Amino acid sequence: MSGDGELVFRNICPRNCYGTCGMLSYVKDGRLIKVEGDPQHGYTKGRLCLKGYAYPEYVYHSRRLRYPLRQYPRGSGQWQRISWDEALTAISEKILELNTRYGSNLALSYNKFSGNLGFLHQAVEGMFNSFGPHTKAIGDPCLAAGSDALVYDCGEATGPDPESMAEAELIVIWGVNPAWTAVHQLHFIEKARDRGVPVVVIDPLFTATAAKADLYLQIQPGTDGLLALAVLKILHEEEKLEQTAIRDYISGWEPFEAYLMAKIDLEAAAEQIGIDAAGIRELAVLYARHHPAANWVGFGVQRHANGGQTVRAVNALTALTGNLGVKGGGLFYCYLAGQNFAQTISQVAGPVPNRLINFNHFPQEALKLQDPPLKFLWIASRNPLSQDPAVKNWEKLIAQLEMVVTVDLFMSQTAEKSDIVLPASSHFEELDLNTSFWHRWVGINEPAIPPFYEAKSDLQIARELTARLNELAPGFSAFPSHLSPEDWLDQEFTPEILRLLGIDSWQDLKKAPRKLPVHLNPWQDRVFKTGDKKFSLYTKEGKAKNFPALPRYKSLSAPGEYPLRLLTPQHLNRIHSQYSTLDSLNPDEESNSIEIHPRTAGSRGITEGDWVSVYNETGSGLLRARLNPTLPVNVVMAYQGGGKPINSLIPALFTDMGVKSTGNTGLAFYDVFVNIEKSRGEAHA
Repeated sequence: MSGDGELVFRNICPRNCYGTCGMLSYVKDGRLIKVEGDPQHGYTKGRLCLKGYAYPEYVYHSRRLRYPLRQYPRGSGQWQRISWDEALTAISEKILELNTRYGSNLALSYNKFSGNLGFLHQAVEGMFNSFGPHTKAIGDPCLAAGSDALVYDCGEATGPDPESMAEAELIVIWGVNPAWTAVHQLHFIEKARDRGVPVVVIDPLFTATAAKADLYLQIQPGTDGLLALAVLKILHEEEKLEQTAIRDYISGWEPFEAYLMAKIDLEAAAEQIGIDAAGIRELAVLYARHHPAANWVGFGVQRHANGGQTVRAVNALTALTGNLGVKGGGLFYCYLAGQNFAQTISQVAGPVPNRLINFNHFPQEALKLQDPPLKFLWIASRNPLSQDPAVKNWEKLIAQLEMVVTVDLFMSQTAEKSDIVLPASSHFEELDLNTSFWHRWVGINEPAIPPFYEAKSDLQIARELTARLNELAPGFSAFPSHLSPEDWLDQEFTPEILRLLGIDSWQDLKKAPRKLPVHLNPWQDRVFKTGDKKFSLYTKEGKAKNFPALPRYKSLSAPGEYPLRLLTPQHLNRIHSQYSTLDSLNPDEESNSIEIHPRTAGSRGITEGDWVSVYNETGSGLLRARLNPTLPVNVVMAYQGGGKPINSLIPALFTDMGVKSTGNTGLAFYDVFVNIEKSRGEAHA
């Protein structure tokens, strides 16, 4: 307890973000009054981003959902407040009716992802698993290609402790903007810079991070892999590669060397990459002079059709310069710390023979389903009508469904097209366990305040819906509705997890988060989880699965009608479409704009602030033009998740890899091409 009758609770921000920040929430008279960073969290160290400090506004926002709502007809905007009892009964009756009609639950599906990454939110998966066979989406739109690259090359998708980046002698940031999207990592980067360590940023966009770099290389989108290969050729010709690595723990060097010498030409590569050959040589000199080198590969780097091969090329650069398994160096991509836990809540009924469809092609594949067709969809921690490609296909699917249920804190674009909307609790209103996809810190999220009006957690909804289903049809759901959040956490904290964290009970994490001391420096013994225990430059398995055995570069040209590449990075004040309701963080002029180079704008008669029509074969939209002279002339940029979702322009394009690690290929969000013209008042037809 602090002064003035305030109570202090520990929370963990559960968003899809590198930080997974430790928080202290201050509560007075049952109301959240402020949020601060938790100084005992060893990674975030008492700091938050603007979004974190804005949580009181988020929790008590006037547009936050308070009660269950039903809309009839769907999409009409005619909403009626209903009770939880009515909502649970209506949902249960539809589920049971579909089961009776089709003789199975294959007409049911859910679509859930990263809106809240807390462990107990996996109750949605657990509840559907408890129904037996249903239609399940598999895949990952965010990490797939890069994860596969690590699995094929190293045998596992892991990486070093990001805190060790402070001990690097060279830091190369490939397509990440930590000044906006991973602010806490800057602490460790600056610790290295204080020792004189050079920082290189490679990015098509001149970001806030690029502005602070010692060397900034503004490359053409999707050419990161070619840059890595060009650097490798220079280092090989100058005999600067790590010969011990080639001899002892790398396989496939001979065919890779032959490819480098025959196919990679420095001048031709420089032209495609969009920088002078001198810039490539300067980067090669830095790799030769500074060791260990930390290569941080951002998720955007692999959101291209050649994304997996791109990450494999950077992997090769890391390995051949002797930077794998060296403290301070390595390939930094992601580390899913949750894999150390049992995650029992999502596996209630164990493996079941579900009907599987591609998460990244969900509406297209769902529309083709027969015997039975998909008729019921549960959406949680997701806003696909804002964030997914090929939005028109989502609209077609929703028109086919007989019931759409969305669980959310706000009336999102997806919720607006639902039959029933259920109000979700914020993380300040529920107990949970949180780990990171980046660092190793583990924390408990305490319930600090009562639920907002009638909001409920995903777990509580699963418990109550299970009880209602079993009331109407005894034994229908095997989800253990009697288990409390505390019971589920008891199952996660096995004796081994408790030992690793140095605690007696998960309750001890209420005193402070703890670091999970695992995989801090993978491959330090130079033993990899591949077939021959070596780093693989050449993968026979990959060749058998129809992608190149070697990390090759494949170019992509803009189609003639749509000459401008559209990039859609994260905004400083949003995570995908989350936080877009907060007026303090999202001025209208920022959320509805597209940035364009002045020369590109001038050739189209466009000036600052003009409404422009942005269009391609997938869709169109009206946005405000903002002139940005730092952009490449053939690139336009709009932040994702704004007031006018940009994804109506984005087709469902796939990356080259992802199946082995996530079940399906990823999404090539950054291989989208558009055209722009000054608007005459309506979108291009």
